[in-house]
Amino acid sequence: MRKLPAALTVLAMAALGTAVPVSTAQAAAGCADAYAGAISGYMYAYDYTNCSGYLGRAEGNDSNWGDSGGSFQGSDTNRATSVLNKGNSQEVQFFNGTGTQWSGGQICLSRSERYASDLTNDYFTSGALVSNAISSHRWVNSGTCTKWAV
Repeated sequence: MRKLPAALTVLAMAALGTAVPVSTAQAAAGCADAYAGAISGYMYAYDYTNCSGYLGRAEGNDSNWGDSGGSFQGSDTNRATSVLNKGNSQEVQFFNGTGTQWSGGQICLSRSERYASDLTNDYFTSGALVSNAISSHRWVNSGTCTKWAV
């Protein structure tokens, strides 16, 4: 009788041991999987690292992620922690300011980079942290960008 609880304990511990590496591998593949499933011509933003917590996607520019117009609205502003660019021909320039003057600090994500899975180590040209600070974006040619997400 004592062998059954011991055997169940060993099986439970073994199951937990294999669960951790699988979830770590899934997290690492998060943005790669999101990119593979993304629609061509759009940029995507996510609330959390590794392209999880989908906030939205945009085909065009959005000068204010906190207003009621555009692809991103209301509480989407200042929440992105990872972003993805599956644009057809341009780069995405993100700003920590709003309005069509495209002011405030900026940072770009190139099509060749595809995604930035963790913006907690990126800074706008203004010196402000990018994570949880994106308020607008636009599509631009690469020559417009002076700083790139890594």
